Amino acid sequence: MTQRQEFRVLRTYSDFELREYQPCVLAEVKVSAHYSSAASTAFGSLFAYISKGNKASQKIAMTAPVISAQRADSTKADEWFVSFVMPSGSTFGHLPHPNDPQVILRELDTETCVALSFRGKATTDLSNKKIAQLRASAAKENIALSSETRICRFDPPFKPGFLQYNEIVIPAYLGEK
Repeated sequence: MTQRQEFRVLRTYSDFELREYQPCVLAEVKVSAHYSSAASTAFGSLFAYISKGNKASQKIAMTAPVISAQRADSTKADEWFVSFVMPSGSTFGHLPHPNDPQVILRELDTETCVALSFRGKATTDLSNKKIAQLRASAAKENIALSSETRICRFDPPFKPGFLQYNEIVIPAYLGEK
């Protein structure tokens, strides 16, 4: 089974969870593309990195999810950061440097986020609908959210769409609304 990004559930609401994500390292590629093609554009570089495409020629385990994020510091509507989460326990200093200069390693600290899971192919329309639903639900609970949005896909693209499992994850600012 593919290892997943580690978190603990802080609270369960009617249609979303408040989670605390553990520190981790991401291997990410920034792409300027429409959401529908961003992940496939970046996937090759990320997959090459974990498949010995690094300075140590080291194989790194595949994890889930594959994250497509629009970050708060992004200046363009079609700028996406597509990421693989490195295996649990990985640290920036102990991971081999990527051979591909497009692949950047980035550390994330412990982070509180809201998360909404859903089934189906994570198309632009379905993802936008779920993002709006999560933002509205969090607002009803007075949870302030970052402008960053992460679309997390857990299944390979060849799995039938209706069986695919996905999550929308948005960093939260507790007590700041």
